[in-house]
Amino acid sequence: MSEKVISGIQQIGIGVRDVNIAWNWYSRFFGMDIRVFEEEASADFMLPYTGGQPRRRHAALAFNLQGGGGFEIWQYKGREPLPAVFPVQLGDIGIFAAKVKSKDITASYHWLKSEGAELLGEVTTTPGGKQHFFVKDPFNNIFEVVEANSWFTDDRKLGGGTYGAIIGVSRIDRARIFYSKILGYDTVEYDETGRFDDLNGLPGQDHEYRRVLLSHSQRRMGGFSRLLGDSQIELVEVKDRTPEFIFKNRLWGDLGFIHLCFDIRGMNSIRKECEAIGHPFTVDSSKHMDDSFDMGDAAGHFSYVEDPDGTLIEFVETHKLPILKKLGISINMRKRDPEKNLPDWMLKVLRFSRYRSK
Repeated sequence: MSEKVISGIQQIGIGVRDVNIAWNWYSRFFGMDIRVFEEEASADFMLPYTGGQPRRRHAALAFNLQGGGGFEIWQYKGREPLPAVFPVQLGDIGIFAAKVKSKDITASYHWLKSEGAELLGEVTTTPGGKQHFFVKDPFNNIFEVVEANSWFTDDRKLGGGTYGAIIGVSRIDRARIFYSKILGYDTVEYDETGRFDDLNGLPGQDHEYRRVLLSHSQRRMGGFSRLLGDSQIELVEVKDRTPEFIFKNRLWGDLGFIHLCFDIRGMNSIRKECEAIGHPFTVDSSKHMDDSFDMGDAAGHFSYVEDPDGTLIEFVETHKLPILKKLGISINMRKRDPEKNLPDWMLKVLRFSRYRSK
């Protein structure tokens, strides 16, 4: 496979202290109850970001079958994960918040409020005219609940999975080159500078920001594109203070949003594109093995690249995906047309892999 195909945001990585406690919360409040894989193993290839040594971890990939990307819920084993060394504010460098989808913003807001979730402010309107609000999980991670209209199934839930991220950058114009050329976010939904009422409730709300919301003009293709759906990236540059790097003096896998991952085909093509604009892969599993990297029940190749400010972007080329683990049924993606969607019925079988609270 020579040319790249981006199917969408596969998942956002979330470092937590306890996978099960976190997953219970994400399943209840965001409907992330489809277990794609779960395993305990050693992160042997992430040495540039794990202090130069392999680290044991317990990781799980969860989805909401209504659509959107998943959550990779990630917990160190044998090491206490560290929080940020300073109070994180909007505009600090890195992934500040995950975007999650909602069918009905007002209904989602009132349901989360009735269930005791910690809401940050009220329902407000973005510079682009869409309704949204912010909610914090019990681990201080912030999620933006946003309007969306692309859905895979109807599981009678109010929302779906990952729809994108809010990413703090030092220079938006420089960052846009990376996110547009490599990831295809080539459409500007809005580009506004000032102080914003719709950020009320967020840490750092009173500062001046430039905000650029990016979407993709080209329809995503590939096996999982209908499930993953459309997505957005909002780049935020704070104008009246010096931002901090969110993962300053910490390791990948520590508490917070550790990476944004894209499901792709054509890893060699993406490698060349990244090198051409000065962002070579910093981690590449294909350098360590000829065949697939085993991810428990799934398998594939993965790589990491840094955006211009060091925020980690992961690429995963899926080779094997378990569909019905109990019967040993899985999909071999390497035998399929890389641009063609998997049949809907095949992905809907994942409903039999629902997570049960522990």
